[in-house]
Amino acid sequence: MNDHDPNCIFCKIIAGQIPSRKVYEDDELLAFHDIAPWAPVHFLMVPKRHIASMAQLTEADQALMGRMMVLAPRLALEQGCRPYPEGGFRIVVNTGAEGGQEVHHLHLHVMGGPRPWLKG
Repeated sequence: MNDHDPNCIFCKIIAGQIPSRKVYEDDELLAFHDIAPWAPVHFLMVPKRHIASMAQLTEADQALMGRMMVLAPRLALEQGCRPYPEGGFRIVVNTGAEGGQEVHHLHLHVMGGPRPWLKG
C-alpha cells in the first residue's frame, strides 16, 4: 500500500491538483462534495493515505475508520441533514467491482436530505 497513487483521482484531489468543494480537512482526512450528487446532501470522506478499498484495511486502520464514522454524523448535520430520528443520513462504502466501486481509493459516501433520492 502506497501513501499516494499518482494515477488516483482522489489522491490528486487531496494533493490539490484537482479542485474540490471541501467540507472538512485535517491531517488524515478530507471530505468534499460529490460532483454528481445522488441526494440533497452528498459528500465523500476519504483518508489522505491511499487505501484502495475496505478490503485492504488492516487492524492498524481501526482508529482512522473510527474517526471517519464518528465525524460523519457531525459533518452531515453541518451540511444540512436534519437530526436523528426524524432526519438522518446514509453512509455507503462501495468495495470492489461487484460492490459498485468506481474509484479505487477508499471513500465513504455520506448522503441525506429529504427523500426520494435519485439512487440508494
